[in-house]
Amino acid sequence: MTWLESLRRLTPADKAVLITVTTVRGSTPRGAGTRMLVTANNQYDTIGGGHLEWKAIASARLWLAETTTVNEEPRHIDLSLGPSLGQCCGGALSLCLERVDCWSYTDWQNKLLTFQQEQANLPHLYLFGAGHVGAALVNILQQVPCRITWVDERDHLFPTDLPANISTEATDTPEAVIATADKGAYFLVMTHHHGLDLILSEHILRQPDVAWFGLIGSKTKRARFENRLQERGISQAHLESMVCPIGIHGINGKEPGVIAVAVAAQLLQLWAKPPTLSAISTPTIKSEVKL
Repeated sequence: MTWLESLRRLTPADKAVLITVTTVRGSTPRGAGTRMLVTANNQYDTIGGGHLEWKAIASARLWLAETTTVNEEPRHIDLSLGPSLGQCCGGALSLCLERVDCWSYTDWQNKLLTFQQEQANLPHLYLFGAGHVGAALVNILQQVPCRITWVDERDHLFPTDLPANISTEATDTPEAVIATADKGAYFLVMTHHHGLDLILSEHILRQPDVAWFGLIGSKTKRARFENRLQERGISQAHLESMVCPIGIHGINGKEPGVIAVAVAAQLLQLWAKPPTLSAISTPTIKSEVKL
């Protein structure tokens, strides 16, 4: 469970400390904005592990043992990641500790709104297909700061214990999800049927403001799709933006877990920098689709 999921589940009587990395200097395990939630018996998420995290948790739990009042002021800790902490990163960072059980109602509302806005700025992946590869990919990406809309008509394939950043959409008309997708989103198509893959590919390629579009398949599948899509008026410029095959080069296994690792690595490379694909004017969709 993430720190934000855990925070939302707290009641006013629950004691907890929210720890935020506020500034970093030099090499550090995690960046500014990283958070974790600490209670008397549990921790949710991580600020980097090691002695750094142990010291932060210890400070939080010492504070939890104290008597406090509403609107308790945050506490700040400055740490150097050198020999004194047994970590050789060599950098330094500052932590902010907040007693969430001392927040006023207004504080709760304002902070949750801020956290929701932060989540909205994360990369948004629309994943079509809940088969073996899709499930393996979600299993990896659920530990990555991103949002995923997972689409498949087979509702029974979706796990019941997904984290809050992953939403599922069981629908017989997945192309409708594309029409209402966020601008600047990422799309990945890996359904159980090539005909459906083609329909979704056409709709995605006609959608403006797409950051990236990946389609599972071989070079042969790509060539076949390009011919079909050109017949439907998709321009060469649009076709060149379609990534197929998917996954980083050098990982050639075809097992679901291997493909998922290769694709997850490819997405992480994309998310490490701003999108570079430019919008292309979009033609009108034709309703007939053949394969």
